[in-house]
Amino acid sequence: MPSGHPPSETGSFLDRPDFSVLCEIEPPRRPTLDHVRSQIEALKPVTDAFLIPDNHLGRATVSSIAVAREVADSGCASVACMNARDRNLLGFRRDLLTAAAYGVDHFLFVYGDAPKEGRRAEDLTVRGMMEEVRTFGTGSLFSGFPSFRIGTAARWDRPLNWRARADFLVTQITSDIESLIRWRESLDFDGQVYAGVLVLASSRMAARVNATIAGITVPQTVVEKLDGNPELGLDLALSQVEEIRGSGAFEGVHLVPVGRYREVAERLTQPKAPPGAGEEV
Repeated sequence: MPSGHPPSETGSFLDRPDFSVLCEIEPPRRPTLDHVRSQIEALKPVTDAFLIPDNHLGRATVSSIAVAREVADSGCASVACMNARDRNLLGFRRDLLTAAAYGVDHFLFVYGDAPKEGRRAEDLTVRGMMEEVRTFGTGSLFSGFPSFRIGTAARWDRPLNWRARADFLVTQITSDIESLIRWRESLDFDGQVYAGVLVLASSRMAARVNATIAGITVPQTVVEKLDGNPELGLDLALSQVEEIRGSGAFEGVHLVPVGRYREVAERLTQPKAPPGAGEEV
């Protein structure tokens, strides 16, 4: 279970020895943080850190840095996503300065989904952002501030290459948990690795996942049952969490509730059934 202690008391969640749950929360598309606060309040007892997307799904939202500050004010740890899509070098440096000023020092750098509004800046890559943190982000301007901790996304079916220089990794979601675990066990990486787990909210969402995300196939039988059984997507996700936890191969999971945050919080606080419970005899 998460410690429940403010980050200032425990240091970085990355350094904790226990299995960690990173819950993704949705940044608002309107200039209000009420929904963010509701998500934090519900998930706080079962979460070690909150991950905040950056202009999620290619649409404008409140800044991930601003939401990360709100998370810190609630006494929780955060990881703010920053995408390469929306920034040139000057804008990226501004965001690093802003983040340091607000005490935000854990980031997940991503390429970014295709934008729904505007075009890609085309000035940065994820690799370039990591290199910039190691140069500009460690310069005299940041003297006296905590060092940035940088993560990036990884796929289990591709080599890490330059991603091996990250402090931590978050894996892309997959339905092949056995292959994911074997990949982790063979991985030469000194940092923490968090396995991506998605709560499928509907058959439409499952079909979209099948069509757009390489390396994952939601069985058609599951797709067809999702709309008639709203708990099925949650059951599958939490089963994956327990399989990943039980493997001992990962430092934790990156759990994406997709609007089911209250149900996720409730289920994660329930005691586990003993082995064999509920099985037919």
